[in-house]
Formats: sequence, structure tokens, C-alpha cells
Amino acid sequence: AEVADGDLEQLADLVELDYYHSQDGVPIVFHDSTLDRTTDAVKRWGGQKIRVDSKTAAEIQSLDAGSWFDPKYAGTRMPLLTEALDAIQGAGGVTLIERKQGDAATCVKILRDKNLINQVVVQSFDWQYLKAFNQMEPRQVLGALGPPGTLADGSRPGDRPKPMDAAWLDDLMKTGAKLAVWNDQVSKESVAEAHQRGLKVWVYTINDPAAANKLLDMGVDGIITNNPGLLWKTLALRAAK
Repeated sequence: AEVADGDLEQLADLVELDYYHSQDGVPIVFHDSTLDRTTDAVKRWGGQKIRVDSKTAAEIQSLDAGSWFDPKYAGTRMPLLTEALDAIQGAGGVTLIERKQGDAATCVKILRDKNLINQVVVQSFDWQYLKAFNQMEPRQVLGALGPPGTLADGSRPGDRPKPMDAAWLDDLMKTGAKLAVWNDQVSKESVAEAHQRGLKVWVYTINDPAAANKLLDMGVDGIITNNPGLLWKTLALRAAK
């Protein structure tokens, strides 16, 4: 909620979060695949590289996920995806959900139960997940993160060049996604190729005004950033020219 509040105060269009499934199949909002770095899991349970999916949701929510960042956040617990959606959407925001692990059906059910189909955006590097999601719920706008780890047919792309190009976009279209969400390896030509296919292009994670201006000159439709305030200033300065 602290992150959501901060992003909303900076007038971010969307608030991004990542989720994994717990051992008992509950989507947990968390960035890493292991609990070590930002919780007291190692201190509590011993060992190392303690995976999110090795513990139940109740066990995970018993952890201190705040002290690593600042003592004033001691006792902060990791939210369930359902709780995060309530906090962000309830405050008037829009959630950009990145699926790190878990089946599509679980996320589809959560969004249906909360009447949030197409009130959020769902993205993933796993294009097979996106294809499955689109088949179950074609109304939901999906973002295909690239370069992907898994293609829509379940295969892995191997050593293919990473810049977004026509071949990547052809594969992306098989997922049903409407957004190509790429790193900064895009070009004016590849953005135009995406637009010709009816896709929007977002680029991650851009925190530098010069890089943002370069991408905007290419025609990208959105920029994912850690500093929404700085990007709003960049847009304002462009408009003032």
C-alpha cells in the first residue's frame, strides 16, 4: 500500500506489481522468487534461497517484509494479490499485474470475482501463460513482456536477437496480447511495425529523461518507470516546446 500510495501521489497511470503463487496456490505480491533478500525468512527458518512456492500463504504472511528497507516498516507483511488489488483499485488507481509464477485460471478467477476484467492490465514474460489467459478471458488486455522466456507454443526462444522486430511481433500476435512491453531495444521501425499490427508499445524501465525523450520520438505509447514524477516533468517540457 505504501508503494501504491506513493505512485498514485505522483499521478502514475498504473501501479505495477509482481506475483508468485505460494505452496498452497495463493497469489502473493512479491518481486523475487526467493524470500531471502527482503524478509526475515532465513532468520526464522534457516537455510537459504527459500522459494516463495515452498511456503504457504499463512507462513509467508507471518514474515517481516519491512525491516530490510527501514526499521520504521518493521512488521510489514507481504500482501496477497487480492489485498493489493483492493488497495490500488480502491484508491482510484489501475494495477499493472506482472505474473511471475502461477496458472492463468487463478488470476482470471480473481479478476472475475472482483469485477476487474479489463479494469487492470496483466503482463508476463511467459507468452504461453498469456495465450492461455486470452483463451479463457479474451476481454482482458494483456501485455507481452519481451524478450520472452517462453513463446506461445511453449518453446523457448533460445539465442534469438533481443531487439524487438517483425519476427518477435509475429510471435507475440499468437498470444492475443494487445501490448508489446519491451526493454529499450526498440527502434522507430519496430514501433511502426507494432502499430501496423494494431499493437501498442510500452518500454521498461526508463528513469532517464534523455532516454524517455528518445523513445517518445520513436512513437512508443507508454513508459514504465521507477520515477513517475520525473517522467511527467519530461512530458510537460516536451509539450512546452
